[in-house]
Amino acid sequence: MRGLSGKNVVVTGGASGIGQATAKRFLEEDCAVCIFDCSAEARERVSTELPGLAGVIDVDVSRMEPVQAAFADAIDRMGSVDVVINNAGISIRHDFLDITPEEWDEVLNVNLKGVFNVAQTAARHMVDKGSGVILNTASTAGTIGYPHYADYSASKGGVIALTYAMALELAPVVRVNAISPGYVLTPMQRAEYSDAMLDAVNRKIPLGRHAKPAEIAALFAFLASEDGAFATGQVYVMDGAETTGGLCSQWTHE
Repeated sequence: MRGLSGKNVVVTGGASGIGQATAKRFLEEDCAVCIFDCSAEARERVSTELPGLAGVIDVDVSRMEPVQAAFADAIDRMGSVDVVINNAGISIRHDFLDITPEEWDEVLNVNLKGVFNVAQTAARHMVDKGSGVILNTASTAGTIGYPHYADYSASKGGVIALTYAMALELAPVVRVNAISPGYVLTPMQRAEYSDAMLDAVNRKIPLGRHAKPAEIAALFAFLASEDGAFATGQVYVMDGAETTGGLCSQWTHE
């Protein structure tokens, strides 16, 4: 992608799944990359698998002070931050009537408050330096809802609205977009779904399969590049046409 070489990138939730694939893609684009992740096991593994990283930093994105400290650490390591991939997120598969207040807070604190914490910290730095790109990971669940994921859907709907508002306020200095993936075959997805459930999902996706994390990463790279320089204030759905024509209405409550 044009204009990515030499950029400094932060990827939150970067030690697995979409985040790791995105960190790998930006390394391939000759960027310096720092990963933020709260899992010690995942941080150790990704440090081995992606040895070219500028840093792998332990941070809980749901708390502002650790985010600010991690961001300062990333600036010390790379000199500045040009691109933030705001990707850290969690999900818990449970029925709406079974969601506890503690589970609700846990999901919203990471998926929405965490996105705000990282985005505001990054935006202050980018406004001061005169340019930057912030890309948030949303989800098709944030626009149509999915059974068993009410808290996750609510959090991602918030990310979408936050993306729109940020883009308007931060233009023209900082570009802000989101990607709304459908089903992506990540470790988090694999842990929650049996083989039979995965097969059922694939049958309702017109392309017949889950997305690969690297395919989402490729769109992040485009949106961060000079090729995507006029893109801001948008949410880009990447779901294999699952939501086109209301195909999600075929979901069963198994």
